[in-house]
Amino acid sequence: MGLYDRFDRRIDYLRVAITDRCNLRCFYCMPENGIELKPHEDLLSYEEIQRFAEAAVEAGISKIRLTGGEPLIRKDAVSLVKMLAATPGLSDMSLTTNGLLLPEYGDALKEAGLRRVNISIDSLDPETYQKLTRYGNIERSIAGMKKALSLGFKAVKINTVLIRGINDDPEDFIKLIYNYPVHVRFIELMPISKWDPNLYVSIDELKAKLEDYGLIGPVEGPVGAGPAKYFGFKGALGTVGFISPISNHFCGGCNRLRLTPDGKLRPCLFSDIEFDIKSILRDNVSKEEIILVIRDVLNSKPEKHEAGKLEKLKRLMCQIGG
Repeated sequence: MGLYDRFDRRIDYLRVAITDRCNLRCFYCMPENGIELKPHEDLLSYEEIQRFAEAAVEAGISKIRLTGGEPLIRKDAVSLVKMLAATPGLSDMSLTTNGLLLPEYGDALKEAGLRRVNISIDSLDPETYQKLTRYGNIERSIAGMKKALSLGFKAVKINTVLIRGINDDPEDFIKLIYNYPVHVRFIELMPISKWDPNLYVSIDELKAKLEDYGLIGPVEGPVGAGPAKYFGFKGALGTVGFISPISNHFCGGCNRLRLTPDGKLRPCLFSDIEFDIKSILRDNVSKEEIILVIRDVLNSKPEKHEAGKLEKLKRLMCQIGG
């Protein structure tokens, strides 16, 4: 039967943020001094996440992505991947990470059933990367990318949030796709956390720059549930993708729900509407009751976001799930 919202969109993708902690402090995601972290008992346990995931998959979810914060910071995250990957009916298990811990955990993640990985890298220049992340080391992130490639994941994607005057020159990333079979996805800055419209760069503006580097037009993208539109370059090993949540939103094809680390289910990234899942899980309700709640949440999923009217969401990006 599947999951459908009131606008007849099929919902088959669940993003699960398992922690609000991170080992970086990217300025558009988390304040420099961090945030007031949720105590461990306020977070969903792995067993609670598994219970919810099993109900969601039975209802119609077929793809799950783990996010954070930085998901690999949470103790024994590999065991959660293994638990979820074994869910009957789940066709795709993926992870978004900054890559710093992939050299340490990559082999175990692959063995546990992880199929795909997205790595957040906003600049390949060491000084700019450190500025954006506040104290990150690009060499560690690149080592994570290389580890992911060596493990043969289905697709290794690089997520790059565009910021005017800081990382809006794409030259280094074009060189990257000629040297490695990765898929760089340029993402418009969104009005979440710290937002300055003067830093916003539209995808159309970026495309105009890329024409100077030999952009040859649309190509079939790698596997995945994302909204990116992919383009190729002659002779390149990888591709570039464009994600335009502001200038050309893709709400008409939105297929996702988001579960926060403290157990709130959000039908839309750009809305403070959320539903308390943790309490029903801790009340030990049946799987059928969980499915009814999921279907009820879908009735609150908006037809499209209103990010242009947003000043700020109550939650930061690290508290929602990147």
